[in-house]
Amino acid sequence: MATTPRDCPNYPPDDYQTPPFPSLRWPPQDKYHALYTVRDSWRFTLLWTLILFALFHLGSTGIALSMQIGKPRSGWKYLWIVPIVYAVVAGAEALFTGSIVGLVLGAVYISGCYQMPTWIPFIWGWINVIVLIVSSFTMQGGL
Repeated sequence: MATTPRDCPNYPPDDYQTPPFPSLRWPPQDKYHALYTVRDSWRFTLLWTLILFALFHLGSTGIALSMQIGKPRSGWKYLWIVPIVYAVVAGAEALFTGSIVGLVLGAVYISGCYQMPTWIPFIWGWINVIVLIVSSFTMQGGL
């Protein structure tokens, strides 16, 4: 992991403690939470990506299973495998994309001596989901 840049005085602050997950605060409500280390930005981005990928894969599992309603019973014999396969795929995809994006985000923020609001990993989790959805469609010159 990256170390603290030498050009940044008091980075991170001496009293810095990693905020608890998810720590999404709207400015007027509560104390401001920020992330200062690559490890923290990686962890928050990975957790948000895992959560959002799990929700979207769970929704697509529900759609896949609902398409079998009204079909013969022989088709239901192996349908219990669908949620397991979707969960494994969602976990693998989220682990890969959340780790890459989280490490890059952390490196960019620490290299500029910036504090990362806890909303940034949440937003990048959504961006990861949107890229997954858009790339699932076939199109001319796709992603």
